[in-house]
Amino acid sequence: MARKPKLGLPLQTLRNAPDALEGRRLRGGVFEIDPDHIDTAGRLDDRLQIEIEGLKASISRNGQRVPILVRPLEGDRYSLIYGRRRLEACRALGIKVRAIVTEMESDQALRDQLLENQERRDLSFIERALVAAALLDGDHLSPPERTNKGVAEVLNLTEAGVSQLLSVVRNVGEELVSAIGAAPGIGRPRWEELKKLLGATEVDRQRLAILAGEAKTTRAGGIDEKSDQAFLAVLAAAGKSKSAEPSSRSRGQSGTVIPGVGEAAVVTGRRGKLLKLELKAEDSDFVSWLEGNAPQLLKELHERWKRSGD
Repeated sequence: MARKPKLGLPLQTLRNAPDALEGRRLRGGVFEIDPDHIDTAGRLDDRLQIEIEGLKASISRNGQRVPILVRPLEGDRYSLIYGRRRLEACRALGIKVRAIVTEMESDQALRDQLLENQERRDLSFIERALVAAALLDGDHLSPPERTNKGVAEVLNLTEAGVSQLLSVVRNVGEELVSAIGAAPGIGRPRWEELKKLLGATEVDRQRLAILAGEAKTTRAGGIDEKSDQAFLAVLAAAGKSKSAEPSSRSRGQSGTVIPGVGEAAVVTGRRGKLLKLELKAEDSDFVSWLEGNAPQLLKELHERWKRSGD
């Protein structure tokens, strides 16, 4: 591993690096490292898709202007903190990647990875939602931190904001989300619209996933444009399924005013396996919290139901 004395890196880039801002231990300057010596395994996968063609062309013409950030492992191995696209572009070009090497613990590396992506604002809404779900369900955080509050602190969001992200992932489903992709041109309102459409009807999600894949293969454009088109195709199909549903409510409807909560109505389907809760809440934050915690609450209610039959 050889240091190159003059790499043309603007001093401001180093000053703005999260490590420099936090005063962490840098190994000095910028190094050139073989991409094959940099590990990405075990790192929080915060991207659904990696498009590097444009970046590869830019690096080929102008060089790699902004370094990636890595931390040292055993021997001559390193672990990537951030800069996945730059790493993969250099790997594809067959050149060494310019990197800042810093000493830090894995939990701080996770936070810097998330900080860098948030500051560049290059993760789509659904990718941020998947990051929130991964932090809550995975082992990237310590057990006490794996709560909506803990995830909110890591992502610099409110608990209500985390609940909104989680509710979309939980209701749309990670399989369908993966089929659609990052959809960078699709923001929260339309993902919320899709979530509501899927919750309002018994739609075949596997068919929607297939439809998303077909949209990607038949539409023109780059990977981002195809992902956006896949989302729009799924949204349109879900809307058609909703309009085909009978508008009249099925048997078993009940409604009541709950003081301090709002007005709730329960609707069951004809086959007895569909239940919808319609809640007009007094507090919108409670709705966001309820959406994010619905899976765990339903599991607890199911356990109570089983115990009641003992």
